[in-house]
Amino acid sequence: MQEKIIEIVGIDPVLILGVNEQKLKLIRKYFPKLKVISRGNTLKVMGEPDVIELFEKKFELLVKHVNRYNALTENNIENLMLQDEEQIPFKDHGETIVHGNGGMLIKARTANQRKLVKATLENDMVFAVGPAGTGKTYTAVALAVRALKNKEVRRIILTRPAVEAGENLGFLPGDLKEKLDPYMQPLYDGLRDMIPAEKLAEYIENGIIQIAPLAFMRGRTLDNAFVILDESQNTTTSQMKMFLTRMGQSAKFIITGDTTQIDLPRNQRSGLLMAMNKLQNIEGIGFVELNQNDVIRHQLVKHIIRALEENP
Repeated sequence: MQEKIIEIVGIDPVLILGVNEQKLKLIRKYFPKLKVISRGNTLKVMGEPDVIELFEKKFELLVKHVNRYNALTENNIENLMLQDEEQIPFKDHGETIVHGNGGMLIKARTANQRKLVKATLENDMVFAVGPAGTGKTYTAVALAVRALKNKEVRRIILTRPAVEAGENLGFLPGDLKEKLDPYMQPLYDGLRDMIPAEKLAEYIENGIIQIAPLAFMRGRTLDNAFVILDESQNTTTSQMKMFLTRMGQSAKFIITGDTTQIDLPRNQRSGLLMAMNKLQNIEGIGFVELNQNDVIRHQLVKHIIRALEENP
């Protein structure tokens, strides 16, 4: 008899073993000749070497499923146990960008969001411009998470110009991170929908996901990364130039912004407007414009945007 220790790394063990080990009990039924003991994030498996080897392969499929879909049902377990790996269709459902927590399907829900997905596949740099609530940032974050899960990039970098915080940062309590975190909250919100909390914390701790104000990008070369610049209408022209020239090898950049909500002083030109004007004809850079028809918040938001555009 042989003994093998299997570690559950990067995912919440409850997702794969179940509450009170209900899912593990089902898994054990497919391996009656094995003794499987769970302790925290490890499994001790005892039995004949060939049966242990088969268990490891099947358990890897379960982990792969949880990593991709953030969920594991009893039906999923039965299908994965009964099928060969080559027969298992690990693929997207229609227009799904990524599978969020609890198996939630994160999709491009409007025509222009679908254009953003397509533009990102066809270009290494994409500008996505439109009013609040059109899903620019959320769709961009979903695309970044998908790229990370598919190992197309090694890290995700999310950044914003800290304009609103400005000189008032010094009056807020806490260290720099505590002062900036509320401002970066929309970026955290999207990630929390798409990555389990434990894994997200691990990614952030290890620098696989980095969330920082734009000033922290200076001097860096961002390669093998999916980089999102949010609220880019509040960059100055020099900040935008600095950011765009950070692009390294095997990188994807998405720049999102709303040209109707520029918070810069009147004597400063928006870096987003400058970039949109000067970069239109460069191959490899895509532009997507979203409008009130893409708003997926409360139905009143569409009417508000329309009224404000008609009566500036």
